[in-house]
Amino acid sequence: MSKDIGEAVREICLSFPQAEEVLSRGTPNFRVIGGKTFATYVVNHHADGHLALWLRSPPGAQSLYVDAEAEYFYVPPYVGPSGWLGVDLDKGLSWPRIADLVREAYVEVAPKSLIRNLPPAIKIQPPTTTIDPEEFDPFTSKTAQKHLHHIRTLCLAYPETRQDTAFGRPCFRAGKKSFCTLYFRDSTLHLSTWVGEETQVALTFDQRYSIPMYTGHNGWIELEMTKTPLKGELENLIESSYRHFALKRMLNLLDQQTKV
Repeated sequence: MSKDIGEAVREICLSFPQAEEVLSRGTPNFRVIGGKTFATYVVNHHADGHLALWLRSPPGAQSLYVDAEAEYFYVPPYVGPSGWLGVDLDKGLSWPRIADLVREAYVEVAPKSLIRNLPPAIKIQPPTTTIDPEEFDPFTSKTAQKHLHHIRTLCLAYPETRQDTAFGRPCFRAGKKSFCTLYFRDSTLHLSTWVGEETQVALTFDQRYSIPMYTGHNGWIELEMTKTPLKGELENLIESSYRHFALKRMLNLLDQQTKV
């Protein structure tokens, strides 16, 4: 039977006693039930280009693997300083070896009662396919590209703006400050702009709007892009955000454009 890389990862990680899969911020984590995580499956995290497992590793193992075989292993963000190991799944590393590395990670966190008679890692057949390109990078889809082109046209019409990336997401800057960002959350495309706290409250009566987790306290709002926006809606959101972050020089140029 055919299986993709994600299915192979689950086959390995869930083969251990009392292992379970849980989602954390949309990312599959594998842990001992009620205990600690031993593996995280990451797909192009912040557009880093990796299809990988982050594994809890024994002390010193991270540097040993990364120094010896950098074509397969790397230091992942966030958990890397704690010794976790990044393992690329699509660069040719054998799947029996990947299974052994996951077993090594499981042993690091599982209670002694579970590892006392732990058998060797399962003998896994390699996956026959990788993953859908749109799962690896949702911005490759025609719909996402259409939205990005529209937002780019609107944002770059303002003085001294440019497209950039932030955490792997396309964003638009007025000078050095970001005023508009596009990103996927739970497989849904969202637009994020600054509106201010008072407007935030009013907009959230519309179910298409929500307050983003990390920037909401600073007055940002996010809009689901699954439905056709109202006439002038995107333009108003983007202009309001641009005017908040733009320098006085930029606003003077904008006003001059408006008068022409």
